[in-house]
Amino acid sequence: MLKGIDPVLSPDLLRALRSMGHGHEIAIVDANYPCDNDAHIIRLDGVLGTRILEAILSVMPLESADPHAACRMIVDENPETELPIFGEFLEIVSKHASRSLALAPITPAEFKARAKKGFAIVLSGDGRLYGNILLKKGVVAPAN
Repeated sequence: MLKGIDPVLSPDLLRALRSMGHGHEIAIVDANYPCDNDAHIIRLDGVLGTRILEAILSVMPLESADPHAACRMIVDENPETELPIFGEFLEIVSKHASRSLALAPITPAEFKARAKKGFAIVLSGDGRLYGNILLKKGVVAPAN
């Protein structure tokens, strides 16, 4: 255990977050997400995606120059469809972002392609459908 570090941040996840550079992306995906042959996978079985998002954003800044620094999947080809999980994700993102952000809706195919090319995929134990979010890492500004 470490003081001030959320215990959900496993050693593998902390290593990935620390190794990521500005502009790298990390995906948090639900338990149904097919990622057997994808990028670096970090398993957090039994942990909700929203809990993982809260832990990650407690230490990782989001990209402030990109209005699409947080993305979610489009449901049934309708970008307007909102699921409860999207509101939960947005509430957490809003709490940690340095400016107002929306969750940019992207197609499942684009989400999967970007997640696969991203730095890591965090596989949650969340059974909620479309419980997937893609985050772009920002920078930590120097203290004045």
